[in-house]
Formats: sequence, structure tokens, C-alpha cells
Amino acid sequence: MAKTVRDSARKGALRLLSAVQVGQSLSDQAASLQSLPPADQARAARLAAEVLRHRDRADRVIAIYVSRKPAPQIADILRLATVEMLELHAAAHGVVDTAVGMTRGLGKRGQAAAGMVNAVLRKISRHEGWAELPPQRMPDWLRRSVVRSFGKTAASAIEAAHQAGAPLDLTLKPDVAVIEGGTLLPTGSVRIAGSVQVSALPGYAEGDWWVQDAAAALPVRLLDPVAGERIADICAAPGGKTLQLAAGGAQVTAVDISAARLKRVAENLTRCGLQAELIAADALDWQPETPPDAILLDAPCSATGTIRRHPDLPFLRDGSGIAELAALQSRLLDHALALLRPGGRLVYAVCSLLPEEGEAQIPALLKRHPGLKIEAPNLPGIDPGWITPEGGLRLRPDYWPERGGMDGFYMARIRKLL
Repeated sequence: MAKTVRDSARKGALRLLSAVQVGQSLSDQAASLQSLPPADQARAARLAAEVLRHRDRADRVIAIYVSRKPAPQIADILRLATVEMLELHAAAHGVVDTAVGMTRGLGKRGQAAAGMVNAVLRKISRHEGWAELPPQRMPDWLRRSVVRSFGKTAASAIEAAHQAGAPLDLTLKPDVAVIEGGTLLPTGSVRIAGSVQVSALPGYAEGDWWVQDAAAALPVRLLDPVAGERIADICAAPGGKTLQLAAGGAQVTAVDISAARLKRVAENLTRCGLQAELIAADALDWQPETPPDAILLDAPCSATGTIRRHPDLPFLRDGSGIAELAALQSRLLDHALALLRPGGRLVYAVCSLLPEEGEAQIPALLKRHPGLKIEAPNLPGIDPGWITPEGGLRLRPDYWPERGGMDGFYMARIRKLL
């Protein structure tokens, strides 16, 4: 029975990898695994993510033992088996048997290739030098920008952070102490080591915390909400920042264009015993009845700062559309400032490594709007070197390497003086 379960997860992972090749993200494919038991769904998703995280390394090894480039489906089977054996240290016998069976299941082409797959994987199972191979490279369009912005050494360190993946971070409600098994980070988040079932962690049912990367928790801390303030969370889903604001006692209005994503926000609010007004609307069209005291704008962006937890992203994007995203971010900033009361504050945030979505937005904003002031970050756990010349905060995946890193983010706090 155990072997059947493992094989079904491997087959599920192969379906996910095949869909990524035609432009579907891992998260968009959750429904395709619903026929599997929950444990196998989770394992299939983890296997697919690991293959994407190590695909360059797997291809380097496979190329040593094949005489010509395999067909796409067979290449994915070889990658999956290679990563399982060399990275995840799975027993070679079961991995090879399953890979050969999946190959035969591809029809005549697969039956003809089954012998090759068997021979190649048996050789790969004895391959040495995996750990010394360089990590997965960022796509050229992204790597060029990262090198220009941060240098080659930083680019390599970011790639190593992407390969390492992301630990689980939690944001705790203000009255909750560190949960069992968690490590308190300098910025206030709690980090959980290893692979865990989220719903089985202490305090889940009680709503004591929610999942949120340590970097993603900082925009709200930069905003510094005060109990009773009227705060708008614009582009709010998936809702971690809405929960933070509500837990701080603010009167929160969360605006997002997706009603379906707001439903998930509502579920988490209920679980955590928190309240917020949820509005499904295009943020550029939304007009509050009363100007907010503060606004959090977590703008749509390239999400290039989240590759360590979304390793499919480099295979789904080609760098096109960045100029359009930057223009949208500028319009959202202008609209948010128009909504904000005089004297109020706005935090702009993007989970991007690209300066045109982050650092470059602030000088351009100041040119368009007189009467603004950038208030430099003053937060616990922040390295002064993370503060940028214009007064924003630049976070990168290679920061905190000894702790497990963080997502890439840019954020800035803006005071509307007039």
C-alpha cells in the first residue's frame, strides 16, 4: 500500500510539471490533484516544486548519460527521478521502477524509451558531485536586472537562496507568545523549521496566528497602525496584512479586485476572530466615504521576490509586461494618495526584485506630488544597510542566510503633508 501511495504522488507531480511546461502555475493546478488523498496531494506539490528548484542541476546530470535530448514528458520523468534520488535521497529501486512504469504509460513512444530510462537512472543513482553543482540560474531577463542592481555576488547568493527554498513563517496575534517549535525572528515573526502540516500546529484552530513570510509582515509594521485608525488595505488578498491591521485594532477596509480571493481572507478573519470590511472592487475605481488615516498599498507586481517559495515562476514569465506593471503601480500610488487624508501615511510595497517596481517609483512619485515626505524605516531587526538612498527598505532572499532567508520585497512609508 505504501508503494502505491508514493507512486500516485509521483504521477501527480509529473502532471504538475507537464502543465508548467504549457504555462500553468503550480498553485493554479491544485484542482488537478483532488483525486489523490490529501497527503499525496501535498507530496506531489512538494515533489514538483523540488524538481523546478533543481531543474538546471538535474539536466546537467541527465545530459551526461543520454545521447540525445529526451522528449518533454520523458525529460520530466528523468528530472523527477534524478531529484528524488540525488537531492531527496529516496531509495533508488522504487524511484527507478516507478519512473520506468510512468514511461511505459506514455504509449508507444514511452514503451520504446523505457529501457533507456531504466539504464540512465540506474547510472544516475550512482552519480557523484550533485552537491557541487551550481544552483538554478534566474532567467536571463531577471538575472541581468539583479546583477545591475545588486552585483554578481548578490545574484549568485539570491540563486542559492532560491534553491534552499523557504521555511514556514507565522505572524502571531499581539497577545500570543512564541508557539512550541517556533523561533522568534528579530523582526517579530516566528519561523518553523522543517516540513510541517500547518493545520496541526499549536494555535491553528484557536486562530492565534496566520502564515506570512517574515518580509511580507514588515509593510504593516512600517505603517505602524494605531488602534481605532481607519486604514485601507488596497490590493489586500491573500490577506495576511489585513489580519495584521485588524489584530492591531484598526478599522480595516480591505479592497481587492477578486471576490474569490477575498473569500479566503474572510475565512482567515473568522478563524482568527478578527474583523474587517471586505470590498471586491478595482482599486483604481474605489472611493471611500471618509478619507482613511492610513493606506497600505501592496501593489500587483512581477512577484520576482517570491521565487524561493514559487519555483515555477521563472518558467512561466519571460520579462514582458514589466513596464505595464510599473505604470499600473504608479497609477495606484496616485489614486491612493488622492484618497488619503492630509497628514496621513501610505506604505507602498511590492514583492519584487526589480527596481522599476520598487526604488524607482519613489523619486518619480515625489516629482508628481509636492508635499510628500519619505519617512525612513525604524524597525526592530532591520539592518541599516537594507535602507535605500531614497528612504525605502529593500529586502532580498539572500538576507538572513543563517536563518533561512526571506522573500524579496521593497517598501516605503510616505507622509502626505498637504
